[in-house]
Amino acid sequence: MRLFLFLFSLIPLTLLAQQDIDIQEIMKGYDFIGHPPENIQWSANGNEVYFNRRSNNEKHQLTYNVRSNSIDTINSDEKFLLPDDIFDASSRKAYFEVSENTLYKVIPSKNEREAVYTRKEGIFNVQHVIDSDKIYFQIKNDLFSIDTEKNYFKQVTITQSEKKDATSNNFLDNQHKALFIDRSKSNGSSQSKNTFAELKTDELSIRSIQVSPNEKHLIYRLSSNSQPRYTNVMNFLSEDGYASPVKARPKVGTIEAPNMKLAVYSFEKDSSYILSFNDLEGIRTAPDYYKEYGRPETLEADKALIIHEVDFSPNGKQALISIKSFDNKDRWLLSYDLSNNKMITVDHQHDEAWIGGPGISGWNYYKGNIGWIDDSHIYFQSEESGYSHLYSFNFATGSKEALTNGEWEIHDTKLSNDRSSFYITANKNHPGNRSFYKLDIASKSLTPILTKDGSYEVNISPDEKWLAIRYSYKNKPWELYIAKNKSNPELKQITKSTTQAFTSIAWQDPEVVKIPTENGLHSYARLYEPKSDVKNGAAIIFVHGAGYLQNAHNYWSGYYREYMFHNLLVEKGYTVLDIDYRASKGYGRDHRTAIYRHMGEADLNDQLIGKKWLTEKKGIDPEKVGIYGGSYGGFITLMALLKHPGEFQCGGALRSVTDWAHYNHPYTSNILNTPDLDSLAYKRSSPIYFAEGLSDRLIMFHGMMDDNVQYQDIIRLSQRFIELGKENWDLASYPIEGHGFKTPTSWTDEYRRLYKMFNRYLLK
Repeated sequence: MRLFLFLFSLIPLTLLAQQDIDIQEIMKGYDFIGHPPENIQWSANGNEVYFNRRSNNEKHQLTYNVRSNSIDTINSDEKFLLPDDIFDASSRKAYFEVSENTLYKVIPSKNEREAVYTRKEGIFNVQHVIDSDKIYFQIKNDLFSIDTEKNYFKQVTITQSEKKDATSNNFLDNQHKALFIDRSKSNGSSQSKNTFAELKTDELSIRSIQVSPNEKHLIYRLSSNSQPRYTNVMNFLSEDGYASPVKARPKVGTIEAPNMKLAVYSFEKDSSYILSFNDLEGIRTAPDYYKEYGRPETLEADKALIIHEVDFSPNGKQALISIKSFDNKDRWLLSYDLSNNKMITVDHQHDEAWIGGPGISGWNYYKGNIGWIDDSHIYFQSEESGYSHLYSFNFATGSKEALTNGEWEIHDTKLSNDRSSFYITANKNHPGNRSFYKLDIASKSLTPILTKDGSYEVNISPDEKWLAIRYSYKNKPWELYIAKNKSNPELKQITKSTTQAFTSIAWQDPEVVKIPTENGLHSYARLYEPKSDVKNGAAIIFVHGAGYLQNAHNYWSGYYREYMFHNLLVEKGYTVLDIDYRASKGYGRDHRTAIYRHMGEADLNDQLIGKKWLTEKKGIDPEKVGIYGGSYGGFITLMALLKHPGEFQCGGALRSVTDWAHYNHPYTSNILNTPDLDSLAYKRSSPIYFAEGLSDRLIMFHGMMDDNVQYQDIIRLSQRFIELGKENWDLASYPIEGHGFKTPTSWTDEYRRLYKMFNRYLLK
C-alpha cells in the first residue's frame, strides 16, 4: 500500500504535557525513542531513495520516490543499488551486482536487472573493467569472467593447489576433465577454451585476485594462515541446561605476524612474479621504545607487512599499493608501473605511536581513503600536518600537494563524476560538527553546502543533482531529508521517526564547552545543567567508551540511553559533564595519540581537570562528585578510583577493561605495543596493578557473555579485591548479556543501581 507523506502538520511540543523521565522507559532505547531510518542508498536510476526502518522488532525496507513524493514498502528483489566502488560509474550503461550467490546485470536507466550467473559457492570480489560487457569475480581462490555480449563464461585462473587436484589418479575424474568442458553456466553462456592463468602461491593462501582494467595483468595477494590461541566465554543459560564455552577473540600479543606477499601475473608473458618490498624506508628501524629496554636500534629482519588490495589507474597501466607495517607504525603508498616493472614511493608516513586518524584508520588491515583522480594523479589522506587532510600526488611532476589544511579533519570523501572535485564531510567550522562541502581540486576552493550545527550523512544521487541526507542534532535523533545539491539548500524532511512518548519530553540541548587542560591545551565537553531551583550541588562525570570516539559533539549521540539518563539526572538536580578526553576522535594526531604507552594518565587527568572546572566554574561541591562509564569509560572509572582515592565519592564501572594484557590485539597493540615487548606500558596502564588503592564506593557491571571485554577481566579484579580485603565494592553480573546489552531489563537494572548509588553517596 502506498503511504503518502503528511509529515509537516506536527503537534507543537508546547501543547504536549511535559512528562517525567522514567528509567525503565528510556532503557528501552529506540523502542522508546522511535527507530530512525538506516542504510540510506539511491536506486540505480536515481529516482528513488531506499532506507530501512524497524518496527515491531522487524526491519522494513522502504523507498521514497523523489518525483511523486511518496513512500512505499518494497521487497529486496526490487532494490537495485548503485555501488560506490565500480569503475567509471558515471559513464556506465550497465553494471553488475551480487545477491544471494547470483550475479545480476543492472541497467540503471530502466532500473531493471537480469540474472547472469548462479553458483552455489559464494560469488565475491566483483570487478568491472574498461570493456563494459565483461565482469570478473572470484569463487573460492580463483577468478572467473563473463562476457555478456559474446555470451561466454571463462575460468581465468587456476592455483597451484587446484592444478595438483587436476592431475588426480582417479580415472573417472580424469576422464571427465579430458572429455568435457566446465558445464557451469547460466542463461545459455558457454565455457571458453580451457586455458588458465596459473598463479604461483609459494605455499601461501590467496586472499584476493584483481584484474587490471585493461585486462593485461592480474595482481594477487598471498598470505600465511596463522592459528592464534582463541579465548572462550561461557554460556551459563544454554537451552540444554549445561554451561558451554563459546569461542571468542585472541588476546593481545598472541597473533602471529602474517607472511604477506604481492604477486603480478602478465597475460602476455603467461608468467607471474613476486614484488619485493625489502628496500622500503624504515622497514628495519626499531621503534623508539626499544631504547628503554636496551634493545638494538636496527631490527634483525624486515618488519612484517600488511598488504592491501591495490587500486588500478583508470587505464590499467599503474597500480597504487598501500602497505602498513604489522606494528602499525609505518604506512607506505607505492605506485607500480605494470609495463616497465618500476616502483616508486608516493608517501611514507611514520608515527612512533601508531598510524591512524579519519580516512587513514588505526586498523592496519584497512587501507584508508586512497584512489585515482585520473591516470596521472592520485589522492590520499594523511596526518602529516597533525590533522587528517586530503593530498594529491602528480606523477608527471613527482610532487605531493595538500588539497586541504587547517586545525580540522576530513571524515569522508567522494570523488565527483567528472573527477574535478571532491565532496567531503569535515568538522571545519566546529570539532563537534560533521558538515558537507564541495572541494574544487584545481583551485582548492571549498564551497559550503550543509554547515548548520549537527551531523550530515550524505548520499549523492547518481547524477549528482540530489542529496539524500541523514541529519541529527544533539537533542534530535536521525531523520531522512532530501535536498538539491547546491550551497545551503532547503531540506525537505521525509521521515518522522520519534514517538509521542519521546517528543513529550523537553530534552536538553547540552552546551559544548571548552575546558583548559595541561600545557595550554583544552578539551571539549558536553555540559548538562539543572535549573537553579533544583540544583543540588552534586555532579556526575560521564566517560565515553572506545577511547577513540567523540561524544562532545552537536549531533545525536550513539550513547542515546546515557543521554536520556543524563537528562533524568539533571531533572533531579545533578550537573553532568561528558568530556572528550585526550585520545578522543576529531581533534587531530596529538590528541589521538596522547595515551601512547600510558593509558589512564593524560586521559584520566582530563577527568580530574573537569572536576576542578566544575567546582570552580559551576559551584559544585568537590565532596559530591561521582564518575561512571562503559568499556574504556569503565576502565577510566576504575583508574580514577584506584589511582586517586578521595577524588570521586563513588564510581560505576561498566564492562571495564581491568588488565590490557587480556584485551584484543588490533586495538591494544597500537597503543601499548605487546606485553612481551613493552611490559612497562601494560603495568602502568592496567587497573589490576592499582587494586590496593580502592577506598571509595565502586559498583562494577559486566555481561557474562561479553566476548569483547570478557567476564574474566572483572573476575580477576574481583579476586584481587577479595585478597586485599576490600569491602566497598560490588559486582553486578548479567548472565545473558554481551559487551553491548540487548535486553531492556538488563539496561534498567544496571542504571537503577547506578542512580541509587549516586543518590546515596552524593546527596548524603
